[in-house]
Amino acid sequence: MYIPDAFHVSDPKKIGEIISSNSFATLVSKDGDSLFASHLPFLYKPDQGKKGSLTGHMAKANRHWQLFNQKEEALIIFNGPHAYISPKWYVAEVAVPTWNYATIHVYGIPKIMKTATELNAVLDETVEKHEAGSPNPWIPNLPVELQTKLHQAIVGFEIEITRIEAKFKLGQNRSMEDQKKMLQTLRDSGDAESIRLAKLMEDQR
Repeated sequence: MYIPDAFHVSDPKKIGEIISSNSFATLVSKDGDSLFASHLPFLYKPDQGKKGSLTGHMAKANRHWQLFNQKEEALIIFNGPHAYISPKWYVAEVAVPTWNYATIHVYGIPKIMKTATELNAVLDETVEKHEAGSPNPWIPNLPVELQTKLHQAIVGFEIEITRIEAKFKLGQNRSMEDQKKMLQTLRDSGDAESIRLAKLMEDQR
């Protein structure tokens, strides 16, 4: 990924926050002379392995997991908040439109989970993570026969992270006056994604 110095991020905490709060990501693997992509929820384990790990699951009907047998590096793309930035939002009179965003590229070699215990742990933790904000969270309580049938249709996997690239393009290259006006406009937009971007920009200042 192209990352100008002004937009490069190496702080593990900042990287982890983007991954954890934007955990529905794109997994890309080599498929012969082509590429194969799947859109999946991931769980981030920063303390597992030298650089952390990711775990996830997919339908067995999705042939993507069969590509893991190649034992080649895959790319997982986590997209954080993003928004269009108008030149009208700057104090400077001469400017052009742009797009501000945060994105994390994670690389690693996927490995298929071999035990039901590992798969159950991924499924339970995924549900727990995404039900946490509910006042009345759903608790898995499926009949054993149905649970077994569903699990047979799923493949769990783990990716030990080999490297991470992080880019926060948040207008750091603009003057402080331009940044302040841009931030205020995003805050006042009423658009949920723009407000998320504004919050990230405030946290980075």
